Amino acid sequence: MNTLHIAKKEIVTALRNKSTFIFMLAFPIALMLILGLALSNAFSGSVEIDDIKMAYKIDQASPALAAGWQSFADAAEESGVTIEALPPGQDGKQAVKEAQYAAYAEVSDQGIDFYDNSRSTIESNILQGMLTSFADRYNLVAAYANAGASSPASDAGQTSVQLVKTSSLTPDSKPNSMDYYAIAMTTMIALYAALSSASLIESERSRHTIVRLSAAPVSKTEIFAGKVLGGTVINAIFIVAVMLLSHFAFGANWGDHPGHVLLVLLTEVVMAVGFGLAAGMIFRNKASQSFLLIFIQIASFVGGAYFPVDDFGGFIGAISYYSPLRWNNSGVMQTVFGGDTSAALWAACYNLAGAAVLLAICMFLIRRRETI
Repeated sequence: MNTLHIAKKEIVTALRNKSTFIFMLAFPIALMLILGLALSNAFSGSVEIDDIKMAYKIDQASPALAAGWQSFADAAEESGVTIEALPPGQDGKQAVKEAQYAAYAEVSDQGIDFYDNSRSTIESNILQGMLTSFADRYNLVAAYANAGASSPASDAGQTSVQLVKTSSLTPDSKPNSMDYYAIAMTTMIALYAALSSASLIESERSRHTIVRLSAAPVSKTEIFAGKVLGGTVINAIFIVAVMLLSHFAFGANWGDHPGHVLLVLLTEVVMAVGFGLAAGMIFRNKASQSFLLIFIQIASFVGGAYFPVDDFGGFIGAISYYSPLRWNNSGVMQTVFGGDTSAALWAACYNLAGAAVLLAICMFLIRRRETI
C-alpha cells in the first residue's frame, strides 16, 4: 500500500509539471514531423521513369521477321514504350549518344544489334530484356515452322509485354519515412525516461525531505519500489500518447501486433528508469543529467533515431549494436513490418535483463546508505 501511495505521488507530481509533459510529447512529435517530411524521398522504394523511346532499322529481314517485329512494336506501345523506325539519313548510334533515344536496334535475319546509352541504365535494361524476350520467342516460332508443326502462336509479337514485375514474400513490408521516424522517435523518447528518473531520489535530497521520508514507517524497499513504479507509469503514459498521436495525426503504421510493440516499449521504459536511478545515485545532482544527456544523444545517433543504421559498417556500425535503441528499433520494425513477433520478445528480454542489473545496482547502493 505504501508503495502505491508513493507511486501515485510521483505520477501526480509529474503530471503537474507542464514543461516535462510538453517536452515528452512535443519533442518526439516535432522531430517525427520534421524528419518524416524532410527525408520522405530517402525511404521511397519506387523509381519514376520517363517515356522510353527506342529507334530501329530493319535491314534484309524476311517477311515473317518484319511482321513479327511490327507486332512486337505495337504491343510495346501499349505498355508505354515507343519503338519507332529511324528516319532516313539519320545515324542511330549518334542519336543514342545525343540522348534522343534510350537505345537503337538494327534488326536483320542475322540477329539484332543493340546500342544503348550508358546514362539511361534502367531504360536500357528494360529494352534489352524486351528484345531478348522477342528474339527467344521468334526463334521458337521459327523452329516450329521449320519442323512443320503448329506453333503456339502465329507470330512472335502477339504476346503482351510486361516491362517490370515485382514480387515479394512480404508485400508492402517496408516503412515509409513517417513510419520509420514514428518508431524511432518513440523508442528514443522512451530512453529519455532516464532523465526524469535520475531525480526521483535525488530530488528528495535537494528538497531536504529525505530525512523525513527515511524516518517514516516505510521501508527503503517500499520507497524504492514506489519511485520505480511511479516513474514507469508516467513515462508509459507519454509513450502511449506519442504512439496514438503519430497514428491518428500522421497515419504511422504500428502493425497488427500492438501488444508486442507495447511490450518492447514498456520494458525499455523500465530499463531507462533503472538506468536513470543508477546514474542519479552514482553521479549526484547536475552531473547525472549531463551524463545522461550525452549518453542518450550518442545512443540515439548510433542506434538509428535520426537515420537507418542497418547498412552501416565501420566504427558506427560496430558500436550501434551496443545502443539500446538499435535492438528496440529492430524488434519493433520486424514486428510491425515483418510480422516477426519473436524479434519483439527478444528485444523485451534484453530490456528486462538490463533493467534487472540496473535496479540491482540501485538496491545495492541504497542499502549501503544510512538514508535512501
